Amino acid sequence: MTSALAPTPLLKPLQIGPITVGTPVVLAPMAGVTNRAFRTLCREAGRSAGFDPGLYVAEMVTSRALVERNVEALRIVTFGPEETPRSAQVYGVDPATVGAAVKIIAGEDRADHVDLNFGCPVPKVTRKGGGAALPWKRQLFTDIVKAAVEAAEPHGVPVTIKMRKGIDDDHLTYLEAGRIAESLGVAAVSLHARTAAQHYSGQAEWEAVARLKEAVRTIPVLGNGDIWSAEDAVRMVEETGADGVVVGRGCQGRPWLFADLAAAFNGSDLRVRPGLREVADTIYRHGLLMVEYFDGDEGKGMRDLRKHMAWYLKGYAVGGEKRHSLALIDTLDELRERLDALDLDAPYPGEDAEGPRGRAGSPKTPHLPYGWLDSRDLSEEFEARLREAELSVSGG
Repeated sequence: MTSALAPTPLLKPLQIGPITVGTPVVLAPMAGVTNRAFRTLCREAGRSAGFDPGLYVAEMVTSRALVERNVEALRIVTFGPEETPRSAQVYGVDPATVGAAVKIIAGEDRADHVDLNFGCPVPKVTRKGGGAALPWKRQLFTDIVKAAVEAAEPHGVPVTIKMRKGIDDDHLTYLEAGRIAESLGVAAVSLHARTAAQHYSGQAEWEAVARLKEAVRTIPVLGNGDIWSAEDAVRMVEETGADGVVVGRGCQGRPWLFADLAAAFNGSDLRVRPGLREVADTIYRHGLLMVEYFDGDEGKGMRDLRKHMAWYLKGYAVGGEKRHSLALIDTLDELRERLDALDLDAPYPGEDAEGPRGRAGSPKTPHLPYGWLDSRDLSEEFEARLREAELSVSGG
C-alpha cells in the first residue's frame, strides 16, 4: 500500500557506518520482546507501507554468556535469512569480555551492526555497575567502547551506543559519553531521554536529545522516549534536530506502528488502524513465529507470547474473562480457538488503543555498587572483580 501522492522524505537516510537505513527508525532492543518473531512482524509492517522499513535490533545479550557460548545467548544473535541488516545489542561491564563478545559477533558474521547497552535501568544490571550506571566511570566506559570498536572494525561492522541521561539529575553523563563515543569511532549514539532514577516514569526530556545533537556533530544522534505514534516521532525530530528515532514500548502489541512510522518519515499520511480481526490474525501469526523461533516447542512459544496479549488488546472491547483465557494459552489450537471466540468484527477503537503502553512505574533510587558515586574512577576492589570475571570466562 502506498500514498497516492509522491511523498517527500522528512529526513535523509540514516547512515550507520556502511549501513544505509532509508527510514531513520530503529526498533529498540527489549528483553523478552524483540526476538526474531516480533522483529519479523515489525519489519513486515514497515515494508507494507512501501518504504524502507528501518533497523530492528535483537534482544540484549550479555557479553559473558556469549563468550561462554551459552545456547540461549547464541539463539539471540541468530537471525532469519530475511533479516538485513542484522542488528545485535551487547551488554557487559568488562572491556576484555565485551571485546571478545563483539569479536564473536563480527568475526563469525553473526550480525552487521552491534549496539552497546549503556541505558538499562533495572537493578540486576545497575547493581553490577552496568547499563545506565556505567558511563559514570568514564575510563571504564571509554575502555569498553574502545574494545568493542577495535573488535568490530576489521570486519566492517559498525558499533553504536544506546544510553540514558545519567544515573539521576545530579549525576548526568550523556554529553560526555556522547563525545567520548564519537572520538572513539562509534557510528551513532542513541539517547533515552530519562535518567536511570526515572526508570520509565514521568516524561522523557526531549531537550536532552537536542543538547546531545549540539555536542555530537559528526555522527548521527537518535532520540528515544515517549514515542507512542508516528506523530510523536515526527515531533521529536522537529523539536530536537535528531537524525532519527528509537522506538521501544510504543510498539508493544502494535507492530503495525512501523508502517505508520515508515509512512510518516517518507511524507505519507498513511496510517494503520486495525479492527479486531486483523489484530487476532497478527496475534496468531506471532504465535506461529514464536513456535518456529523456539524450534517447534509449542509450550515455550505460547508461554512467551502470553505477555503480549494485554498489549495487543489495549482499547479493544474484549471482556476480562476472554483476556484472562488468552493469557493462559498453552497450544496453538487453544490460541486459535480463543481468538475466534472474540467479536472479530469489532472496529478499531480509536484513542483507547493509542498512547502509552506498558507499566511506567514510579521513580526509583538506582541500585549501584557500594561507593559507586564517590568517584568517577574505578575502585581497586571493583577492578579486581572485573579481572576475576574475565578469568572465569571460558571460550572465545
